[in-house]
Amino acid sequence: MSRQVRKLSATGYYHIVFRGINHQSLFEGDSDFLYFIESLQQIKAEMAFEIHAYCLMSNHVHLLLKENKTGDISQIMKRLLTKYVMYFNKKYERSGALIASRYKSTPVVIDEYFIPLIRYIHQNPVKAGIVGKLEEYKFSSYRDYVQGGRLTDTGFSLSLLGRDEWVRLHQMSTDDDFDVSGKINLSEDEVRRKILRSTEGREPHEIAGWSKPERDAMLRQLKEKEGLSIRQIERATGISRGVIARS
Repeated sequence: MSRQVRKLSATGYYHIVFRGINHQSLFEGDSDFLYFIESLQQIKAEMAFEIHAYCLMSNHVHLLLKENKTGDISQIMKRLLTKYVMYFNKKYERSGALIASRYKSTPVVIDEYFIPLIRYIHQNPVKAGIVGKLEEYKFSSYRDYVQGGRLTDTGFSLSLLGRDEWVRLHQMSTDDDFDVSGKINLSEDEVRRKILRSTEGREPHEIAGWSKPERDAMLRQLKEKEGLSIRQIERATGISRGVIARS
């Protein structure tokens, strides 16, 4: 079976996620994290793309990139992952795949979710219990935003809110969950039709007024059976992202 063609971003921005195969660690020590960051910086200099956020966790990585030319993202990721896997395999005397399946890439729209996406990326180490504060984690772009740094392109994100508000929003604990499944985005009408089918003709906004058990059961059905993302359900129903995530 042929692989699905990746959807190109109209804005040039992509949220990239990749994981270690079979939950294997991608980084065994600080030197591995640093090698990956150095590789990212080197390829960025050569291909002139932008890095708006990153977070390297032990067994997965988040990147928010903006390509210079349409379609560059495939070459960027091929070069980055090939370089790192060759380094890792040689260092730890192993062979074979390191990355689970293909990396996930989701086109990003510059809207009200842009800053929450960056916050979601940066909050990974805190939510995982690795550190207590965002600034304590060494291998994310958060420090570049608050202390300055060469790798991350911080100007655009900070210009949207101002530094103080940007930092304040990052300190908020959230239940953000951004879909990185690579599924094709549905139009609002298509999402509405899916919900109408599940609710047997009841309008999406009515779900918020249902009893909690009935509401949560429907939200689970929309996520699990209809394959709708939390963001799609939120926009269609008006129910908060946190409620949908916990249902």
